[in-house]
Amino acid sequence: MSETPNKKIVDESANSAFIASVQQTLTEQGSALQNLAMRLDDVQYIQALKMIMTCKGHVIVSGMGKSGHVGRKISATLASTGTPSFFIHPAEAFHGDLGMITPYDLLILISASGETDEVLKLVPSLKDFGNRIIAITNNIHSTLARHADAVLALNMANESCPNNLAPTTSTTLTMAIGDALAVALMRVRQFMPDDFARYHPGGSLGRRLLTRVSDVMQRDVPSVAIDAPFKTVIARITSGCQGMVVVQDEAGNLAGMITDGDLRRFMERSDALASATAAQMMTREPMTLPEETMIIEAEEKMQKHRVSSLLITNKENKVTGLVRIFD
Repeated sequence: MSETPNKKIVDESANSAFIASVQQTLTEQGSALQNLAMRLDDVQYIQALKMIMTCKGHVIVSGMGKSGHVGRKISATLASTGTPSFFIHPAEAFHGDLGMITPYDLLILISASGETDEVLKLVPSLKDFGNRIIAITNNIHSTLARHADAVLALNMANESCPNNLAPTTSTTLTMAIGDALAVALMRVRQFMPDDFARYHPGGSLGRRLLTRVSDVMQRDVPSVAIDAPFKTVIARITSGCQGMVVVQDEAGNLAGMITDGDLRRFMERSDALASATAAQMMTREPMTLPEETMIIEAEEKMQKHRVSSLLITNKENKVTGLVRIFD
């Protein structure tokens, strides 16, 4: 049965309301981020960054509820960008995990109200240990702010939640502050892509920046002698399934390479196929890379010269493998 006109009108009205709500939330949170950028306290941020830079232990992040979830992300971002960090649950800390904290550690405590009971319970112990505290809060006059060495204020008017209750804008602002701290530290420390890769060896960037061509190259590379006849060249290219063949001189050194393209070009300009040898068809001095070359360098070279594969050689200039663009 087809939908009635009234039901279609209701559905369209509901859809419009949904989209309007989404747009309003995104606009409100975007405005809150702009407001935060305009109103941040330079002195407090400089103090916080200097504290992190000079920390001789770990930067420990703690928060309760949604602040805790955001805190875990902030800690993970710091750790992956060169700042040793971990998250500690405030309730668990109060029941024994305080033993994980040393006097050399710096604490980032997150509480939008600045009055979260589980977080405040940590403060006396941290003061006793001699730890310094960075507070991320929306209330600069709160108990947490008064006991902190640096206070990073959210400067938030209200949550996006229509009841002004569910942590929404506050968590967005808190996460943005964490990202801003991490990025500032990266710039000061000149944290480069290869540094990032060391902490992400399992990711695609880590594999590209830490992997050498010898780790991924095809080691079974078909080859022919420099005086090999046309039929032998064809047979080796076909059986090798690489679309190419290496040409070796009498001493077994690299003399050239023959690709499918080289064969087609030779066949277009010569009728003497029966008497042709590899020496007449090959590309002399083909591009090669040493075995210790990083895979990202190989990728850049292939893209620059618009080739899909490169020969890999050892210190004796012997061909030991072949790396392809999709490796």
